[in-house]
Amino acid sequence: MTGYLTTHVLDTARGCPAEGLKIELFKIDGDSRTHLKTLVTNDDGRTDEQILPSDKFEVGMYELVFHAGAYLDATGTPPEAPRFLDVIPLRFGMSEASHYHVPLLLSAFGYSTYRGS
Repeated sequence: MTGYLTTHVLDTARGCPAEGLKIELFKIDGDSRTHLKTLVTNDDGRTDEQILPSDKFEVGMYELVFHAGAYLDATGTPPEAPRFLDVIPLRFGMSEASHYHVPLLLSAFGYSTYRGS
């Protein structure tokens, strides 16, 4: 089996996929953080391509950065100064060559994640 990484972002306050949310992927190596890719979610709250496809997959530590504040602004969620949630970094490890799915359930005042399938 080859490894790869995907995500899915759901706006739990609005009850729909989070379309147009910018996501960045970083590889973490000790104190070093290397930007690998920037993607935007589609109308289903997913990216049009795998975040980390099998030909680029390596075990190790990674970070997904979800730009929630800009998404909330774009959807007309009433703004605060400053927003409670703006940029959400999720740091996680991938220890084997398999499918890693890291979804984000998002609202203006909270979020949750898990390793999905």
